[in-house]
Amino acid sequence: MTDRYRKDVLSPGWQQQGRRKSVDVPLELDMVVEDPSTGYVGAVVAWENGLVILEDRRGARRAFPVGPGFWIDGEPVNLCIPPRQGTARRTHTASGSLSSPEHEAARVALPSRIYVEGRHDAELVEKIWGDDLRHVGVVVEFMGGMDDLVGIVAEFRPGPGHRLGVLVDHLVAGTKESRVAAQVAKGGYGDYVMITGHRFIDVWQAIKPERIGRKAWPEVPMDEDFKLGTLKRLGLPHEGQSDVGKAWQAMLARVRDWHDLDPRFNTEMERLIDFVTCDHMEDAG
Repeated sequence: MTDRYRKDVLSPGWQQQGRRKSVDVPLELDMVVEDPSTGYVGAVVAWENGLVILEDRRGARRAFPVGPGFWIDGEPVNLCIPPRQGTARRTHTASGSLSSPEHEAARVALPSRIYVEGRHDAELVEKIWGDDLRHVGVVVEFMGGMDDLVGIVAEFRPGPGHRLGVLVDHLVAGTKESRVAAQVAKGGYGDYVMITGHRFIDVWQAIKPERIGRKAWPEVPMDEDFKLGTLKRLGLPHEGQSDVGKAWQAMLARVRDWHDLDPRFNTEMERLIDFVTCDHMEDAG
């Protein structure tokens, strides 16, 4: 017979018999951790001041004290601050992409390109997507207007691994922009040119009006210069291009990241980036 009472239940350590021991695990970014007391599961996105911050698959975040009481892959662990590293935080680029030292390193430029209509468009794209574009090696160039697009595309000679994406203002039916886009589409470049755009008269309107303290952008008659007319209705100096440049820089400074832009503008830019990099995904991975 088995003597269930052969050991002294009052002897030291009897409470831990049969329990799995926690092992020390240094914190790492993106490590998936579970808090069994709450059932919360998330990836490590930061740690500081004795707290570890976890982010679940929905993007919600919670902070927990660093130490014992966690599980990794079903095993109990004691989370520890890594040696010589008191704090860490996973960061994002302005477009919302995860940032890392590898992300910050620019790649050799790809033969594929993105053209945008206007200098202000190029500056806005650079501020939000510049880090991402440098990481994948895509150069953004600006063109003075749609009138030059047919010649630009012909000179570029799009083809496999040599794609051209174009972002234009006010790409709606019946406009000059839509007519030029249709003309380019007849040029025989197949699937290697993408012309897309937004419905706004000017890229200024891609910025959410709340960022300039308005509920909506002012309406400007078609027979009036859009930028000068906008400044006039905003109560800002509007005598010439110098006023336009100063106002634009002030607007651009208020744009923090992709949250401050119209979602439709963000969507078209992401489509363009995917389009011009799709032939190079293995090299950029």
